[in-house]
Amino acid sequence: MPWESNGGGGGRNSGGPWGQTPGGGPRRPGNTPNLEDILNRGRDRFQGGFQGGVPGGRWAIIGGILALLAFWGLNAIYTINPQEVGVELRFGQPKDELSNPGLHFLLWPIETVERVTITENQTIIGSGNAAGSRAANREGLMLSGDQNIVDVRFSILWVVANPADYLFNVRDPEAMVRAAGESAMREIVGRRPAQDAFRDDRAGIQIEVQEITQAILDSYQIGVRINGVRLENAAPPSEVADAFNEVQRAEQDEDRLQEEARQYANTLLGDARGQAAQLREAAAAYTNRVVQEATGEAGRFNAVFAEYVNAPAVTRKRLFLETMEEVLGNSEKVLVENGAGGSGVVPYLPLPELRSRATTTSTTTSTTNGSGN
Repeated sequence: MPWESNGGGGGRNSGGPWGQTPGGGPRRPGNTPNLEDILNRGRDRFQGGFQGGVPGGRWAIIGGILALLAFWGLNAIYTINPQEVGVELRFGQPKDELSNPGLHFLLWPIETVERVTITENQTIIGSGNAAGSRAANREGLMLSGDQNIVDVRFSILWVVANPADYLFNVRDPEAMVRAAGESAMREIVGRRPAQDAFRDDRAGIQIEVQEITQAILDSYQIGVRINGVRLENAAPPSEVADAFNEVQRAEQDEDRLQEEARQYANTLLGDARGQAAQLREAAAAYTNRVVQEATGEAGRFNAVFAEYVNAPAVTRKRLFLETMEEVLGNSEKVLVENGAGGSGVVPYLPLPELRSRATTTSTTTSTTNGSGN
């Protein structure tokens, strides 16, 4: 055998390389044991370590195999919770089908499973995200379109739409959602005045941020769907909050005074328009009355003229009588007839004054009688 030539004496040693015969004889002084002796002694020790010799070793082997099978079964059988889905990997390559909630089996170790939570997640971005951290407190500070600084706090609601893309396309999907949402919010706030974020168009900002964030995530194929964006708070930084509030109050006072001025102007304008309409109506009524009277007078004149043409003498007398009736109807008149003696009247007798006194006396008497009753 090869080791027979390694005795150190050029073939003079008939034993093995360790100074012992291949048959297991005693080791000669100064020589090492041969390989066969070492293998025999190892086999004897292995068999002697179990009670009963070889049968005990067989049960130990069976027990070891059963333990290995149990360990393999624990890794080959897995459970998916109701809020999760599983992505099975074969040699590191994800399968197309997903594992729904329940008990499943795979060929471990060539197949493994990755679990993904499919419930809705919320990522909060802004000053209230991490109290005590200066970087987190500055996270929501953004520059608006009118060169104002706005401290924005908002949240992004998202779910996993494609578990395989979510697991393997991006190293940290949640950080990617945060970065995309913050970038979209800064873009929208930077294009709008600060008042839009404060109160004027918060809903419009939320919609635009959601659309831009979803477009960014789709470009990276992250497998995430944005369900909504909520703008929870938008305020000026604490360092300038007092000055900003003063500006807001001044703007509110300006709006209030302008509204009061508009109301006063509308009141005056309404009154003026009412008076103008009243004057126009009065003028129209006067015009109509004058026209109607003139038309009536012209018709009456035409009728009288027609009668005058037919009977001039009668018509002249009638016009005279009517004119005298109209003149004397509203004047004081005293009729004096000659008496039986024919003496006539006193040259001056204030008959109208006497009549006025008589009328006053009768009025006073009537009033006194009415009071006494």
